[in-house]
Amino acid sequence: MLERLEKSMKDCPAVKMNDYYYFIHPITDGLPLVEPELLDEVIDAVIEVADLDCDYILTAQSMGFPLATALSLRTGIPYKYIRKRSYGLENETSISQITGYSSSDMYINYVEEGDRVFIIDDVLSTGGTLKAIIEALKEMKVEIVDVVLIFEKLGIREKLEDELDLEIKTLLKLEMEGDKVKVISKGV
Repeated sequence: MLERLEKSMKDCPAVKMNDYYYFIHPITDGLPLVEPELLDEVIDAVIEVADLDCDYILTAQSMGFPLATALSLRTGIPYKYIRKRSYGLENETSISQITGYSSSDMYINYVEEGDRVFIIDDVLSTGGTLKAIIEALKEMKVEIVDVVLIFEKLGIREKLEDELDLEIKTLLKLEMEGDKVKVISKGV
C-alpha cells in the first residue's frame, strides 16, 4: 500500500519561502501532474484508516478540494469546503490561519452545532491551518469524528494532538533535509 505515493516523493522538488522549505507534489500542489492512479491509491488508504461515520467531509481551501471530492465520489458522503473568501453569509465563522510561509483568514459556512464531520487535508506541516480549524469547530460545538492528512512533517503531529486533545492520522511521515524530502515511514 502507498507504493505510488512513496515513489512520487523521490524527485519531489522543494522551494524556500522565507525561512521555510515547502515541497511541491501532485497531492499538495497539483504539480507536476495529478495522476488518477495516485489519487486512487491515496483515497483507498484514507478509506482504510478513517472513521467515516459522519454527516459530511470537511476540508480547507485549496488542496483539500480534490481529496474531499474524490473521497465523496468513492463513499457517497457529501462534503463542504472551508474557504479563503468571505461570503458574508449568516452565521459565517472567520478563523485566522498562520502557516510556515503565510497567514490569512478562512471562513466556515453552513457548519452547525452538533454536526459530525470528517476532516481531510493534504499536509500537516506547521499545524497552523489544522489547529485554527479544529479550535473553531470545537468552539462551534461540532463533533470531529476523525482527521486524516496525507503527509506529516515530523515533529508536529504529537504536539498538536496534545494541544487539541484529538488524534490525527497521517499516511506518510516526511522529513525535510534542506531542499530535499525524505520519506521516514508510513503513518497512521
